[in-house]
Amino acid sequence: MKKRVFLAVAAMAAAAAFTSCTEAPQPAPSKEPAAAKKEPPAPEGPVAAQTAFYEMYKPARAWAPDLLPLSLISGEVKGTANDGGKAAMWTAVFVSQSRREARTFVWAVGKGVSEAGAESWSGSTPKSRPFQITEFVVNSDAAYKTAAEKAAAWLKKHPGQKASLSLASTARLQVPVWYVMWGTAKSGYLAFVNATTGTPVTGR
Repeated sequence: MKKRVFLAVAAMAAAAAFTSCTEAPQPAPSKEPAAAKKEPPAPEGPVAAQTAFYEMYKPARAWAPDLLPLSLISGEVKGTANDGGKAAMWTAVFVSQSRREARTFVWAVGKGVSEAGAESWSGSTPKSRPFQITEFVVNSDAAYKTAAEKAAAWLKKHPGQKASLSLASTARLQVPVWYVMWGTAKSGYLAFVNATTGTPVTGR
């Protein structure tokens, strides 16, 4: 009887030893630090407005949770050409009703976002009113395409003209509108595009 018990125990021990030998070894815990989350590469050329706008919105939101955009304007950076409604620089003005303040932020290719100053803000005027971010649906490149179709005859007679874009809202229209201008106010062409629906605005 003792011999049978001994043999059974020996068999169990052998089976356990065999199992432990055939299991794959577990890798040792890595002592290397976890890889840092990589940020997406910064744009190296002009961008459509919404790309720059949301980069500026991040620090602006930290300044005032109740902020609203008041305006967005394209700009130029030496050595980088704007094209098709995309720009190398965008300047945004945000306002806060609770703080009664306006702050300006600038996004520029190769530099990212910087704050350009703050000033008091007394509220909406007939020619300038803040708008909801949800109303900013149509991006600058799409607005440019619509405006260029409307300005086709003028552009054919005035080739090579640079375009500037600005986004703002007035009490009259109650929606943000893209202002796309080629040349100057005196001798250029100005087209208006609804930034919510993407349709041309007439009768201004």
